[in-house]
Amino acid sequence: MAKYQVIFFETESGDLPARDFLDSLDTKMLANMSRTISMLQENGLALREPYSKSLDDGIFELRAQAGSNITRVLYFLYIGRRVVLTNGFIKKTQKTPESEIYKAKAFRKEYLVKEVEQNENV
Repeated sequence: MAKYQVIFFETESGDLPARDFLDSLDTKMLANMSRTISMLQENGLALREPYSKSLDDGIFELRAQAGSNITRVLYFLYIGRRVVLTNGFIKKTQKTPESEIYKAKAFRKEYLVKEVEQNENV
């Protein structure tokens, strides 16, 4: 059994940005990213470069490559060994775009608010 639970962030409208991104990938890239996600399930924070890298303020990126194409899926960790995949993109520059990190942080904030609300209603 995996040591970490990997889930997809879900927006208010029911969208799953990271899953939608994964669904858009070609077979080879999806296979590579799926392998990386499996390694994340087993290793959590112990997963390091070249597969995972800390970006900013608790936001991390999962890395996969197929040929010259490079993809990233951003995530954060939550209580109870839960990993939340937020969004993904095809990398075209050396640096991860600030807009993608900002999006991941906004999704994390939304997720945390939802978790607190659910726990208050229990």
